[in-house]
Amino acid sequence: MNNIDSEKIAWDTHYDLYGSGARPPIGELDKSATLAVSASLQKPHSNGSPIDGVGFATPTTQMRPLSQQKERPKQIVPNDAPNVALYEVVAKDDVDMNHQMEPTATPVSPSEDELLEGEVGWTEALSHPKLLATGLCYDIRMRYHSELDPPKQRLDFHPEDPRRIYHIYRALCQAGLYKDPQFNVPTIEKPLERIQARNATASEICLVHTANHYHFVASTAAMTNESLIHLERMHDSIYFNPLTFSSALLSAGGAIETCKAVVSGRVKNAIAVIRPPGHHAECNRPMGFCLFDNVSIAAKVCQADYPEACRKVLILDWDVHHGNGIQQAFEQDPNVLYISIHVHDDGNFYPLGPYGDHMHCGAAAGLGKNINIPWPTKGMGDSDYLYAFQQVVMPVAYDFNPDLVIIAAGFDAAVGDQLGGCFVTPTCYAHMAHMLMSLANGKLVVCLEGGYNLDSISKSALAVTRTLLGEPPDRIEKTRPTKLGAATVDMVRVYQRRFWPCLASDPKSSTKEGTMHGKVGLRVEDALRAYQKQQLCDDFDMMELSVFRERISKSFKHQVLATINYADAVPLIIFFHDPYHHQTGQDPTIGRLADAELYDTLTWYREWAIEAGFAIIDVNFPNHIANADDVDELMYDKAYEHAKRIAERNELAIYLWENYIELNDSTAIFFMGVGSPAREIVHILNNRETFFQRISGILLLLDASVPLLPSVSDQNTYYLSKWFKQNSLVLVSADHPIWTDNNGTGVKKPGKRFGAVWKSEVEGGVNDMLEKHREQVVEFVGARLGNGRGR
Repeated sequence: MNNIDSEKIAWDTHYDLYGSGARPPIGELDKSATLAVSASLQKPHSNGSPIDGVGFATPTTQMRPLSQQKERPKQIVPNDAPNVALYEVVAKDDVDMNHQMEPTATPVSPSEDELLEGEVGWTEALSHPKLLATGLCYDIRMRYHSELDPPKQRLDFHPEDPRRIYHIYRALCQAGLYKDPQFNVPTIEKPLERIQARNATASEICLVHTANHYHFVASTAAMTNESLIHLERMHDSIYFNPLTFSSALLSAGGAIETCKAVVSGRVKNAIAVIRPPGHHAECNRPMGFCLFDNVSIAAKVCQADYPEACRKVLILDWDVHHGNGIQQAFEQDPNVLYISIHVHDDGNFYPLGPYGDHMHCGAAAGLGKNINIPWPTKGMGDSDYLYAFQQVVMPVAYDFNPDLVIIAAGFDAAVGDQLGGCFVTPTCYAHMAHMLMSLANGKLVVCLEGGYNLDSISKSALAVTRTLLGEPPDRIEKTRPTKLGAATVDMVRVYQRRFWPCLASDPKSSTKEGTMHGKVGLRVEDALRAYQKQQLCDDFDMMELSVFRERISKSFKHQVLATINYADAVPLIIFFHDPYHHQTGQDPTIGRLADAELYDTLTWYREWAIEAGFAIIDVNFPNHIANADDVDELMYDKAYEHAKRIAERNELAIYLWENYIELNDSTAIFFMGVGSPAREIVHILNNRETFFQRISGILLLLDASVPLLPSVSDQNTYYLSKWFKQNSLVLVSADHPIWTDNNGTGVKKPGKRFGAVWKSEVEGGVNDMLEKHREQVVEFVGARLGNGRGR
């Protein structure tokens, strides 16, 4: 029996193992088939070396639970799940280590998948992109990489399952997109063209990784099973077997050959169905199921081999996990733009830490060439991803104008993937690929990364491949992003516009270098406050109180209004509230407002106060800060803005108390805080000793948007807490987390340092609470202020 025949017999058996269903399970097969596998693996190929130049083993996919950092879901195993024994290493003696360290770049013998397939030629006559085929890279030997240590239960198969690439390959064949006689014949005029994988060379891999890293992975080929299992437990979410190195070489080499086929014009675009994945592998360590950084290696090889045709590369990573390895590889490279859309969860989602946040924008010459779009939680879907593409990815990509686009295509954000926990459909993946095909004259390569639900990755990869072949994507019905999705994308857009003028609200506000100077379009809440100011001035004879403090004067312009008798000897009520509430039919994907409805539920309370003879000071606390001229925009980020906004609000509260309230002639003073500005009232209470001596009472209305109730600080006296309890009414919405513990059960009422807290019947925002509790508020405020003396 020759080498090819023995491989044919062995892998006919292997196909049954992975789901063809045409033959009995491997436990019932003739023993000679298993021996044939061993004989095939031990025989030298035409180049005189053993297959892949490493230790030999018969494959298995029984795997043990992964007790490492990368989360493992409990999966429902399909009917084709493997049920065979462990790898049995049969011939590891006399391994040529030199060959391991310097594997040949010569293409290896064809795999069993290709035995009945003829070579597809290509000529200069097919140089026009529309006449070229779409490429497919797949090699069955990449499935040799699997765990040695078996699982305790069949439900515990490792997520990075060898069947991942086979299920994708089978889906493509069964859809009639590729010629494999085991499946259907092609049903399209120009089926996928096979791109042969090869071993990546040491020099290619070391374009990204250190020599020590390469030699470490290579050394695993000669280790015993016991040593490999021990090594697995010492590393971050990675496993090894004697054929791991060989599979990793093919995975990196497959990515290289696929990218080179597209750059050279052999195919118009391509998909590389490869494993093990690569985008977590850093320069000096494997992690997160990844050994070699396939996409980064391929990009650097293409830049080196095609310096004119492939100078600039865009890498779009839509894997649900941040590609820390790719980001590290190109952090200082101005010619590679890396954009990653991933779940970040404030650094609590794998690979953990702040490296994937929106503030990592590259370094040195590569500053601005790294864009992270970090979802704050799982659960993001089609509309969020499309919004990210429309608002950030595509504008920046067109500006960058790449020569080659590579998708690090993890499908673990897909519907059904328990590891990712998101809801991206195959149709959305197709749309994203379709948009990227408009770049680089269509030179697009899709390289498989993660994705651990076999059904989800098959359907998603099939949808993307159909798009590469020229089929238009199906329609997506829901296009409006979630609030969290839109907020995240807008945060990234604001942060990145200093590097990309195309993201600026007003392109004229950018310098030639792309650095912003804080000049943006008129904010909606500013326009609404200006309108509200005019209405209050007309209806209640109110006027603006100026803030003569340079640091906060810009942020609070038009925000402090008062009746003309605010300093007279009459009762005074001070409203601290959030911005004017508005509800619109805005579609954030087009940025237009429609059917706007404006709500100011405090209007009724102002009218009541005026009729009761009270003076009013009305303070609106905006949701943004107005940057002073000396603010360094490069220091601007979400955390910085939040801290600065809190500091400014506290400063304003103290300023108003000291300059407009404390020393006036008011007969009684009452504070009413609606929403988050309630914290500023308690801030004055904590920081000005004369406050409680002058105040007749405090009323606060809080909903779930203010998760932490404001309270008297611990360093203040017992008497201050007691005063707050006796002279306040704190209404808290029924859906506020203060009413439940982590188990969802009731908790006792908060202590006196939180004031007199009462549970509202309302489950909703403060506007609903203001409507519901009018009588209670009027009764409490009236009792504290009396009827007043009129205006």
